[in-house]
Amino acid sequence: MNLFSLKDAEAFVATGKKEFRHSRETLLTPGARDCLTEAGIKVVFDASAAPAPAASPSAPAATKAGGGSPGEFERLFNSPEARSLKEQICDIGRRLWMREYTDGNGGNISCRLGNYFICTPTGVSKGFLKPEMLCLVDMAGNQLAGTWKRTSEINTHMAIYSVVPEAKAVVHAHPVHATAYAIAGLEPPPCLIPEIEVFVGRVPVAPYRTPGSAEMAEVISPLAPKHQSIMMGNHGLICWGTSVEDAYFKMEITDAYCRTLVVASHLPSNRTSIPGDKLQELLDLKKKLGLPDSREGLKPEQLCGCDPWEMISDRPKACATTAQPAGPDTSKLTNAELEGLVQAVTNQILETLQKQKS
Repeated sequence: MNLFSLKDAEAFVATGKKEFRHSRETLLTPGARDCLTEAGIKVVFDASAAPAPAASPSAPAATKAGGGSPGEFERLFNSPEARSLKEQICDIGRRLWMREYTDGNGGNISCRLGNYFICTPTGVSKGFLKPEMLCLVDMAGNQLAGTWKRTSEINTHMAIYSVVPEAKAVVHAHPVHATAYAIAGLEPPPCLIPEIEVFVGRVPVAPYRTPGSAEMAEVISPLAPKHQSIMMGNHGLICWGTSVEDAYFKMEITDAYCRTLVVASHLPSNRTSIPGDKLQELLDLKKKLGLPDSREGLKPEQLCGCDPWEMISDRPKACATTAQPAGPDTSKLTNAELEGLVQAVTNQILETLQKQKS
């Protein structure tokens, strides 16, 4: 049996070939298969194909990728610490499923185990996970232990771990209300509820990319250091935390907020919101808790410089977290007042032109 690793796959991609043929004598690691697929290379099983050459035939893929032997990885994967993390992942999987944050086999969970990571397998409902189904991977996404194939979206998780050392766990799912905002391409407005301001903050919308692809990792990575909850455009929600439960909490808070906004948008409203100076107090508290926030350094008048209710109406308006220039608010003018304003501007322009002629 010849193992074909991620490093071997990268070397094959460099040849420019568009088809990779292998027989039963060649075992592709999950990372290698993903690398070939993402490069647009067709992977074909051919019983008569010669064994694919490996970059280092004498070394198993796990040793090259992870820096240890298969036996060492198995011991780590079955250590007391690993068993505890597996139980936590299974527990959070059930909570995701019970809250209807996942459907079918959707969603995935991972957490750090030293320099490695435990993650959920592909093709399994998160509500029925068992510890023996989980997988051990390295930072490159290579599977080192576990008999079930690891999640196909592990690269997106690694995009977060690689830029946020504080991230100990990542949870991705499809909670209905947050996902509704993600498919609408709308960032939930600020300045309405204290909890999300302190424990989550802004929830940006990353542009759509194919799930699990390198491109998906590329759009998530720049957002992760300052955002613990990120909407994946036309896809779902991904959150990181200091534990599996903490990452799940970020998701629960985000979806509850989105759900509240949807309900509030159907009610008659006095359009109340949190003033900028009061939001600053919440952000000061957040800083003391050691939580990241992309709005650090903004002035109070910049934090809530627009009406959040405009962003949850049936015709939402974009609102940047920057100070807006002073000027007349034409959105509240009557038709007669607006016509008068237009006429005044027109008269001023004509008067200026007349002076230039004379």
